Amino acid sequence: MSLWRDVSEATRTATTSLVEATTNLFDPTIRLGVTGLSRAGKTIFITALVHALTSGARLPLFRAARDGRIADARLEPQPHDYLPRFETEEHLAALIDERRWPRSTTEIAELRLVIEYQSAGWIGRNLGAGRLTLDIVDYPGEWLLDLPLLGKSYAEWSRETLMLSRAGTRLPLAAPWHAHLATLDPDGPLDEVAARQAADLFTGYLRVCRDERVSLSTLPPGRFLMPGRDAGTPMFAFAPLDLTRATAKPGSLHALMERHYEAYKTYLVRPFFRDHFARLDRQIVLVDVLAALNAGPSAVADLERALGDILGAFRVGANAWWSSLFAPRVDRILFAATKADHLHHRSHDRLEAIVQRLVHRAIDRATTLGAKVDVAALAAIRATTEATMRIDGDELPAIVGTPLAGERLGDDVFDGESDIAVYPGDLPADPDRALALGRDAPSPAAADVRFLRFRPPRLARGSDGRIAIPSIRLDKAVEFLVGDALA
Repeated sequence: MSLWRDVSEATRTATTSLVEATTNLFDPTIRLGVTGLSRAGKTIFITALVHALTSGARLPLFRAARDGRIADARLEPQPHDYLPRFETEEHLAALIDERRWPRSTTEIAELRLVIEYQSAGWIGRNLGAGRLTLDIVDYPGEWLLDLPLLGKSYAEWSRETLMLSRAGTRLPLAAPWHAHLATLDPDGPLDEVAARQAADLFTGYLRVCRDERVSLSTLPPGRFLMPGRDAGTPMFAFAPLDLTRATAKPGSLHALMERHYEAYKTYLVRPFFRDHFARLDRQIVLVDVLAALNAGPSAVADLERALGDILGAFRVGANAWWSSLFAPRVDRILFAATKADHLHHRSHDRLEAIVQRLVHRAIDRATTLGAKVDVAALAAIRATTEATMRIDGDELPAIVGTPLAGERLGDDVFDGESDIAVYPGDLPADPDRALALGRDAPSPAAADVRFLRFRPPRLARGSDGRIAIPSIRLDKAVEFLVGDALA
């Protein structure tokens, strides 16, 4: 049955790819996946990207815009009516009118952007205006970490998850769940109440692990933290068990948990892979490296493991004509460290080097298969400016912004209204040293870097009625992701 299902799904994916590839011959389309683990800034990136392209923002490193070859960029109805629309207008209103960060999306969302352009080449220019359809697919990075479950049995997943929960930072966080786990007999009679209670306590453990003070990243099943409209269904009523046998005894608690686990894969994970993930052409993965450095050793090591798992989930490689027809691959992936505006510009290249170091093994694998992979330190919406401050007679590079209400720096607690200048510290020039500090330092202060969260910048309309949203290296990201399609 499993083999037949896999063959059937592969056939369905190939058929869909063939139809889309044929359509692309007449209307070139790129499906761009935007993902990132919790609080990495997916919503902010897409909002800033769409606003920059549709408003004609200055993007010096985006060659088509720099050379004046973008004739028009506009939103059109999305291709799939069964998916939520990414609400760009609502998110812009939150930024501009309320000066607050837009709410995060917890489910998949979609948006279509059409770009009319002139080709850079003589032949292309004489053939007339070009048109590129950019379908942007926004989905939680935690869903990517579910994809490896497709190749794991319930017993394998239980063993791996329990092993991880009994080590390092996770052990004390898992105490309430572990206490309940010790009362469960996997071979005992089926008990739906016990299964739901175990799932609730397990979800609580995942939620605490995700807290910004801990900032762990490897937390499957990803939808346990963002179930959406499927919340409360039986397929969420499972958790790892201490198993003594791989095969479940009929009518046992083990059998019930296994059934729910398989339903979770069948009705949530597999459709996401088949209908959305397997059809992406380009991908940006947003990474909150600073939060991991702030949280310390376990968070850094866990982020490194999660990024490897994420890249391992992609079907990567150069797209030959036959692969684009039957099994499209992700041929460009950008790993972007967000919140670069929390650092002075002299640390931006160092932040990029840290990301490069975190994913270098995965990058080597992807490039060997023919995919192009790059890294960037960016702030899709820049919340700070730069200044110089004097401390004890020394001039230090500073950033100026409005910390979110409740943010702390030493004994100071900020009200969310007043601007401050702060010396954020410098990341070490050697990425290995930076990661060593993150892994081994007893506190973020030991790394000599201080990270605050800031409110969005004050935005006002210019004389032409447009609103310019400041950013850092957004133009570099756009050029890498779609620049070649507009050449």
